[in-house]
Amino acid sequence: MSDTRLQIRDDRHDALSDSDFAVIHGFLSQTYWAGNIPAETQRRALEHSLCYRGYIDGALVAFARVVSDRATFAYLADVFVLPEQRGRGHARALVRAAMDDPRLQGLRRWHLVTRDMQTLYAGLGFEALSQPEYHMQRHDPDVYRRNDRNG
Repeated sequence: MSDTRLQIRDDRHDALSDSDFAVIHGFLSQTYWAGNIPAETQRRALEHSLCYRGYIDGALVAFARVVSDRATFAYLADVFVLPEQRGRGHARALVRAAMDDPRLQGLRRWHLVTRDMQTLYAGLGFEALSQPEYHMQRHDPDVYRRNDRNG
């Protein structure tokens, strides 16, 4: 009998396997936010992040990572659920696990960027920037494509 409950693991429990990395990179490299990300860049990003993985029957079906100084700030990134597993609360469970991680308690600010999942994150306590004019960014959306052509 199979276990259809989401099992969440993070970097405290076990290292990321090559097969899990292949799923993560394969998915993210096709997204609007990380399209064409080179595998080496993705691996470096994961190595410097707190990573949360969701499994059904031992297969990776969901992922999220947090970039943080572990004292004041966290940036939630790269949250995804494989299409065949969507609509089951897996993203919410994974983000909740990240937010409940003892290493990320007492932070003044959590931040994320999303084009289409505001409702999900609002249900977890996120809200639109109260003073967006105070926030700035330096954004280079074509960096992976440009580096791929030059590399």
